[in-house]
Amino acid sequence: MGIDLSVIWFVIIVFATLMYIVMDGFDLGIGILFPFIRDKTSRDAMVNSVAPVWDGNETWLVLGGAGLFGAFPLAYAIIIDALTLPLSLMLFGLIFRGVAFEFRFNATPTHRPFWDLAFQVGSILATFCQGVVVGAVISGFHVTGRQFTGGALDWLTFFNLFCGLGLVVTYALLGATWLVMKSENPLQHQMRVLTPVLLLSLLVIFAVISAWTPLEHPQIAGRWFSTPNVYYLLPVPVCVLLCSWLLWRGIARPETPHALPFIFTLGLVFLGFSGLGISIWPNIIPPDISLWDAAAPTQSQGFMLVGALFIIPIILVYSFWSYYVFRGKVRHGEGYH
Repeated sequence: MGIDLSVIWFVIIVFATLMYIVMDGFDLGIGILFPFIRDKTSRDAMVNSVAPVWDGNETWLVLGGAGLFGAFPLAYAIIIDALTLPLSLMLFGLIFRGVAFEFRFNATPTHRPFWDLAFQVGSILATFCQGVVVGAVISGFHVTGRQFTGGALDWLTFFNLFCGLGLVVTYALLGATWLVMKSENPLQHQMRVLTPVLLLSLLVIFAVISAWTPLEHPQIAGRWFSTPNVYYLLPVPVCVLLCSWLLWRGIARPETPHALPFIFTLGLVFLGFSGLGISIWPNIIPPDISLWDAAAPTQSQGFMLVGALFIIPIILVYSFWSYYVFRGKVRHGEGYH
């Protein structure tokens, strides 16, 4: 039996996407949380907690996008055509946030509020647009033959906008639990107060999306609620409730190791991402284009795989090393210069 390069590349792209959501999620979440924190010292600590690693986190977005372009060009072409506006706004938000990240440290006191606002707006805009893209993928695209035949604003639906809001809450929860792990009082106390509110909001969003998608898409309802699938997939919602309870208990007890709330939040993110994969598999462009339909020629996938297998371990090693070097709490007066 030969090696299915399409499946291998699908796994690589899914892995890169998940790594991006996890790693860039919490530093985007810090920007989302800025409106809740007014103290300059606390804001500096928030930014300093991700200053050594934030730009490296976005490497996974580049890897996932390049992998989609090379390994599944049809999927790339349809997504770019269908989601030009939200993807462009996402990139604009990421660029604006990155500029604000660097400039706020060197800005004069009179200019600092502008760059703080730019950091907030860029983070929220990028995150919201990413959520809209996720919602659009779940909803599917109008494709005739091998071309997108929908409208430029097909993505502008209540469901997709709700998914955008859901990802904003998700990243905010990642950012809050990251700061519980990396900061000290009073900032840590503020994050402990905010985390239960964000957790409850996220569970409501999970429940709404979990009910909305089967009602709108019969194929997704069949995937989750047909027999015997319903028994095989039951651990997913059970694990969501378990992670939520552990997170709630951990955040309420200061003696709990400070890393645990962040780990349980990562568990919730992984389960939500898994639910998305279960709903659309094996389609890379729902509702009808499978990953094999959208795949590039085997020779192209094989050529790219050589480079991917070389570069991915390097990214993992330098990411691990940077997080290891900058481990521990961020204290006042320490950080980015």
